[in-house]
Amino acid sequence: MARKTRMTREKLPPGEHLCSYCTAKCCRYFALPIDTPTSWDDFDNMRWYIMHGRTSIFIDGGTWYLLVYGDCKNLLPDNRCGVYDTRPAICRSYSTDNCEYEVGGCYDKFFEAPEQLWEYAEAILPPRKVKREKATALPVLN
Repeated sequence: MARKTRMTREKLPPGEHLCSYCTAKCCRYFALPIDTPTSWDDFDNMRWYIMHGRTSIFIDGGTWYLLVYGDCKNLLPDNRCGVYDTRPAICRSYSTDNCEYEVGGCYDKFFEAPEQLWEYAEAILPPRKVKREKATALPVLN
């Protein structure tokens, strides 16, 4: 049985689009830059993000991102765009020149579980200050 070779950028025939060979990776999530965490509270908030299901956090090129997994509602079964002619500007500006077609999701750091993020925080932040509860006055016995 002949094995079908995977298309590469170098082998792409003239006039063809790389999207024709892709599983629409760019249409299955979005990532938004977020502030670089600098405190325990920042990391605690980020753990909260990850606790909401199909989310992750990654660092790429020194920038922190919140990644939200979810297929675009206009993605067709053949991985093409159902509203291509009227797609949003962010989609229009996207280029296959640097897309993830041949990349397996390689980031500087990637956190997909709250425990991973907390472990990282413990490695880079000073120890947490333990809040001590105020002693309550004992009742006076007569």
